[in-house]
Amino acid sequence: MNPRGASGALEAPPPSRSLRVLLHRVVDYAGLFPPASLAMEDAVAEYAAHRAEDAEWALGRFVLPAARLEEFESVAGAIVPREGSRSWALSALGASDLEEDIGRIEAFNARHSDARDGAVLVDTVEIKTNSVRDVTRAAELLDRRFDTYMEVPVVEDPADLIGAIATTRAKAKIRTGGVTADAFPTGAQMVRFIARCVAHEVSFKATAGLHHPWRGEYRLTYAADAATGTMFGFLNVLLAVAALHHGQSESDSLRLLEERHASAATFDDAGVRWGDMRLPLGALERARERMTAFGSCSFREPVADLQAHGLL
Repeated sequence: MNPRGASGALEAPPPSRSLRVLLHRVVDYAGLFPPASLAMEDAVAEYAAHRAEDAEWALGRFVLPAARLEEFESVAGAIVPREGSRSWALSALGASDLEEDIGRIEAFNARHSDARDGAVLVDTVEIKTNSVRDVTRAAELLDRRFDTYMEVPVVEDPADLIGAIATTRAKAKIRTGGVTADAFPTGAQMVRFIARCVAHEVSFKATAGLHHPWRGEYRLTYAADAATGTMFGFLNVLLAVAALHHGQSESDSLRLLEERHASAATFDDAGVRWGDMRLPLGALERARERMTAFGSCSFREPVADLQAHGLL
C-alpha cells in the first residue's frame, strides 16, 4: 500500500540513491535566458521559491551576466538570505571585456563579504573560448580566483581546446541546444566532446536545451505556435558520461544519448540498469565529477517531468 500524506494524497516514493547521485545540485537556474527570458525580479523570485521546495536538493547556482550584478542587487535585496549557511551561489557570465567583468564581480563579492549585507557570492565564472589563445589568456586572468567554465565550439573536433583547458584549473562547457533547431549539436559531436573531456580528465557543464529527462521532440520555446525539435535529455547525457567512465564504448554512449524511452532505464539504490548495461554508483559518482551541472531556464519543468516519470 502506498503511504498517504496528511492531505490523504498518495505520496511519491523518495528518489533512489542513484538518482540523487546523478541530480544533486545539478540544475543551474538560468531563468534570465531564452526561452524563459524572465525579468530579473521574476527570476530571483522563482529561484527563491525553488529553494524552499522538496526538490531543492537538485537546484544549483543562479546564473546571470556579470553586467547585471548591480541589477540583481537592486531587486534581490529583500529576498536573499542573511545567514552564511544559507548563502546563494551565483555563476556570472563574462562578456568581451573580461577584465572589466572580473572587477565588477570582485566588487560585488566585496559588498557581500558580510552575510548581513546579503548572503550571496559569485564563485563561478563562465566565458566563451574559440581558440587555444583564448583559453590561455582567460586562465591567466581567472585561475585560482573563480571556478571557471570555458565554453568551446564542437562542430569541429575540440581536442586542442580541451587539451588546453586540461593544462589549467578550468572546466569546459558545451552548448547543447537553443531556441532554433540548428543550435543543437549532433549526438556524435556530443559523444566526441564527452570522450575528450574524459580522456583529459576535464570536468564540464552543459547548457541550453536540457529541460527534459529523456531525448525526444519538444517545443523549442514557450510560445503557443513554437516549432518543435529533437532535444537531448539530461538523464541521457549524464548516463552517457557514466557509460564512458565505466569502460563502455563511444558507440554504447551514443546509443544511451539517443535513448527515447524512459522505461528503458531502471534507477535503484545500487545504480542504473539500461538493457544489459549496469552502471554502479561508483560510475555515477565519477560521471558527476566529470559533468558538474547543466544550465536550464526552468527548474520547474525538469522536476515536473521527473515526477511524471515516477522518479520523484
